[in-house]
Amino acid sequence: MQRLAITWYGHSTFLVRTPGGVRLLFDPWFTGNPSCPPASKRPPVADLVLVSHGHADHTGDVVLAARESAAPVVAIFELCEWLGRKGVQRLEPMNIGGTVALRGLRISMTEARHSSSTSENGQVSYLGEAAGFVIELEDQRCIYFAGDTALFGDLKLIGERYHPAIAFLPIGDRFTMGPQDAATACRWLGVRQVVPMHWGTFPALTGEPAALKDALTGSGIDVLDLAPGETAD
Repeated sequence: MQRLAITWYGHSTFLVRTPGGVRLLFDPWFTGNPSCPPASKRPPVADLVLVSHGHADHTGDVVLAARESAAPVVAIFELCEWLGRKGVQRLEPMNIGGTVALRGLRISMTEARHSSSTSENGQVSYLGEAAGFVIELEDQRCIYFAGDTALFGDLKLIGERYHPAIAFLPIGDRFTMGPQDAATACRWLGVRQVVPMHWGTFPALTGEPAALKDALTGSGIDVLDLAPGETAD
């Protein structure tokens, strides 16, 4: 078994290497991502691509990532249908509440409170509900990737059902929860560590990790504050 490794590319794009060596790419957005370092504008090699919802800042490089790695894309049914029309051939559609077994991992799709759509030729298209993922790793630990979401009561249920050790939570505010609500989510989930995301990309995203750390003072929950392009074990 290897150590769990987390690389952040800015915004909500992560590459997670599991203890068994499976490379999970979340919400790939590189080429148009102003937070992504210039040396990291091409998608890394991945074994699975997981997409939380259809907004362009989460799907911008899904097609490219899937093509270059020949990796299956895991997403909600309607988003998979749209990606199929874009030429993605290996798709693993699922829906909220379901679980799939892939590459020795158990991937469960959870609710998120957000919208999910794309705009093409001036028309907005619905791409299913926004979602999150709980991944049970080879060592039986669980990680929770929330996607874009507000604070909502069933985060308590996710904590009770899956007992995640690490949560990837948005903190930017305005379009998602901010640092104060993310701190509440951490406590409800019962995690030991939180990885802040969806912050700093644009001026409108005002939430910052420092505010999350302040809100978690005395909780014993560690905030993994990565810089874009940085990897942590």
